[in-house]
Amino acid sequence: MMRGCNLRSWGLERWRGHVRPAVAVVRLMIVAAGALALVFTAACVPEADDPPVVDSVLRLSDVGPITLDPAVAGEMSSHVYITHLYSGLVTLNEDLQVEGDIAQDWTVSDDGTRYVFELRDDVRFHSGRAVTAADFKYSWERACDPATGSGTAPIYLGDIVGAQEMLAGEATELSGVSVLDEHTLQVDIVGPRSYFLYKMTYTTAYVVDHETVAGGPNWWREPNGTGPFSLARWEEGNILELRRNPDYHGTPALLDAVEFHLLAGVPMMLYEQGHIDVVSVHSAYMDIVTDPANPVHEELMSTPELSLYYIGFDVTRPPFDDVYVRLAFCHAVDRDRIVSILFRDGMTRAGGLLPKGLPGYDPDLDPYTYDPDLARKLLQQSSYGSAEALPPISITLSGYANQVPSHIAAALHGWKEHLDVEVSVRQLEPEAFLYHIRDERDEMYSMGWIADYPDPHNFLGTLFTTGESYNISGYNNPEFEALLQEAAAEMDENRRLELYRQAEQLAVEDPPCLPLMYGVNHVLVKPYVSGYQMNAMGVPDLAKVSVERP
Repeated sequence: MMRGCNLRSWGLERWRGHVRPAVAVVRLMIVAAGALALVFTAACVPEADDPPVVDSVLRLSDVGPITLDPAVAGEMSSHVYITHLYSGLVTLNEDLQVEGDIAQDWTVSDDGTRYVFELRDDVRFHSGRAVTAADFKYSWERACDPATGSGTAPIYLGDIVGAQEMLAGEATELSGVSVLDEHTLQVDIVGPRSYFLYKMTYTTAYVVDHETVAGGPNWWREPNGTGPFSLARWEEGNILELRRNPDYHGTPALLDAVEFHLLAGVPMMLYEQGHIDVVSVHSAYMDIVTDPANPVHEELMSTPELSLYYIGFDVTRPPFDDVYVRLAFCHAVDRDRIVSILFRDGMTRAGGLLPKGLPGYDPDLDPYTYDPDLARKLLQQSSYGSAEALPPISITLSGYANQVPSHIAAALHGWKEHLDVEVSVRQLEPEAFLYHIRDERDEMYSMGWIADYPDPHNFLGTLFTTGESYNISGYNNPEFEALLQEAAAEMDENRRLELYRQAEQLAVEDPPCLPLMYGVNHVLVKPYVSGYQMNAMGVPDLAKVSVERP
């Protein structure tokens, strides 16, 4: 999914920072055309003549990042690398609570609109240059500069005073960010936002080195971050190696290095042959790895994920501008069968829009029962009255010709069998889908979103609010948005979550999408690997991993 994305072996599209081959979870990242060209240019960091010997190495399989620029990254494969190369003011701990990173402390004004961050004085870029408050102001202004082409800055920095003016090209600096001294940063936001600190944990808010960026548009091929690892080498399509940063301001990484073997073969075969130490489990292998009689079962690690896979409707044009058509399509798909048969119960069938485990999740919300008779009646109640009166309908997918994911094929079958509606498929190459789905979408599209932070706003607000860059469906519901605005300013947690539940109820009655599944991460981990654990947002902390091969 987008970041909210990591292409995994489910054949699902997800937004949010993760991407892998034959895996479909992408977090949407929209960048300027120039930036896009850079993203897919070969990248290589020259290897030293005599590289130091590393003893403790974790070996993984991947396709490699699309970009290592924190300001523009919006899909999961890039996100995994960036979170280990860079850092921000605050971060999420193992319990997904905000804690200090480069900021050692902060205060919040009584009205919730002013934050003052006190920075540590021992943080340095990998080059050795000290990090100051001015570096954060520069980094955020660069992200909000339209020339950077960030699709994530409006979401994660947009609450800062002056950000909207910068994003619109009407200002050249963030008026709400003030450098009080070398290690003190003041940030003013446009109104109280209960989730503001959560947003500051996302990669768009990370600090970058202005001297490195000044080196040219390809600067991110040799990033100069502040994270627990630095980039040691990057051979496109071959290998990418992260090396432990000995001067890291936090707890040093236990590993000497992490090797990502890029496009090296079928991941499960590489794992079985001992070439890699961790592998994501494709649904085709679920019966094998979940069998207690199979020795590999002991190496299985399954972690629920705060993610939503869904089929989105373009509510701005026929026929999905009619709520009865949307509801008919929702009730004509057997989602239980998709999860149990196609995914071997490796996912969780969705109820509403908020995934299981997220604050505000309502376990009793289940609006779209599989009911073909009801689906037909709803279509008859629509302004079209029958399938024959519907205009042509297409669904946009990420992928290549003749590679329609099985869960989408099942949905297509349901619409044809129960509604007599033939839906055509249009596929975009993954790169085009990731960057241009907002402009390229047909009447429907298949997508997924993985949480950037554990708050209902990251789903309801980010995906379905007017003007948000990730509101692909064009959803516009004033009553829904009024509840979100009230929730954003509400500091009482119980009241805030109740407001989000009310907003979710409105959205499922007037659906912008058909929720399909909530994600679960399944990985095999070799017995000699310790500390490998994915959090609920699908990101492992590689700095806490150790390897002791026999």
